[in-house]
Amino acid sequence: MNAVMPLKNIENNMILDNLSTGVLIVSRDYKVVFMNPAAEELLGTSLRMAGQIKLNEIMIDGGPTSFLDCLHTQQPMAQSYTYREISLHPPNAPEHIVNCTITPMSDSDRLLVEISSVDRILKITQEENLVAQHLIAREIARGLAHEINNPLGGLRGAAQLLERELPEAAREYTRIIIAEADRLQNLTKRMLGPNSLPKKAELNLYEVLDHVVKLLSAESKNKLRIRYDIDPSLPPLTADRDQLVQAILNIVRNAWQAIDSKTGRIMLRTRIARNFTIGQTFHKLLLRLDVIDNGPGIPPERLKQIFYPMVTSRSEGTGLGLTIAQTLISLHGGLIECLSKPGETVFSILLPFNHISERLHGKAG
Repeated sequence: MNAVMPLKNIENNMILDNLSTGVLIVSRDYKVVFMNPAAEELLGTSLRMAGQIKLNEIMIDGGPTSFLDCLHTQQPMAQSYTYREISLHPPNAPEHIVNCTITPMSDSDRLLVEISSVDRILKITQEENLVAQHLIAREIARGLAHEINNPLGGLRGAAQLLERELPEAAREYTRIIIAEADRLQNLTKRMLGPNSLPKKAELNLYEVLDHVVKLLSAESKNKLRIRYDIDPSLPPLTADRDQLVQAILNIVRNAWQAIDSKTGRIMLRTRIARNFTIGQTFHKLLLRLDVIDNGPGIPPERLKQIFYPMVTSRSEGTGLGLTIAQTLISLHGGLIECLSKPGETVFSILLPFNHISERLHGKAG
């Protein structure tokens, strides 16, 4: 493994750490010898593991002049070249479409490679739309729940009064009315969602995940198979433990219900996400919890609707589990995303740490 190149100037190091553009230094045999945090995020790996990455294994360029050929043939004093819309396929991170600029370093045979994701602006727009859609759907559901809940109380009360006047043989029907009214009232309470703000405290995320797994293991009679891929370097997370347990429980239960009982697998993976925008707030640092299952996947036509209330593919489902999870995470300033294809569905819970978050309008960089 090549040694990581030291940066002598502390100010330069701080600048590189805060750039949203990935910066790498690459040797002539394609090996990465340095990367900044934004590059770590794009490549899905750490600086410590940088020497194990070769750009020719993860970058695909369909242009007439190969990006990789340019990496190989650039001479020390040659000019910079920019290659646009290159597919980046890192082994431990999502695929990106990126623009790449290669600049030969005059004092060595290495190359400076700048990588910027062209998905970023589109991603910000998508996140804003998702947050807006969730807020609208939540308000519609709450309004509907209120409209249903009010007459249900009157219906239940009338059935109780009627039950007193009827002979025992006829009371079975009023009991059915009361039981169904209770069931619908419980449903409307779930549609209304949490009625209190999060009571935040510092917590151990692994303990929360372990608690969720134990709950579902008991529910599945120990048939549930879950693997962990935990980043031990995560900073402390401050959140409402009960609300976080409920949100993660809903997501993991949704994955469990989607997989095959014999061959199904679920993975819980934690990572740090950097330079991410949720709504109008830019976050330098977030927790990313991925719930990954190997089920059949979610059809594309349903993928944009899964967080809407009452949307479900199961006859016995209420379609509220994902809606409630999204609401609970949004109360923490976070967001839940979903990517799905046959054989792999990933629900990503994004939660800000107690670090600086900035409103947009020029501050995001």
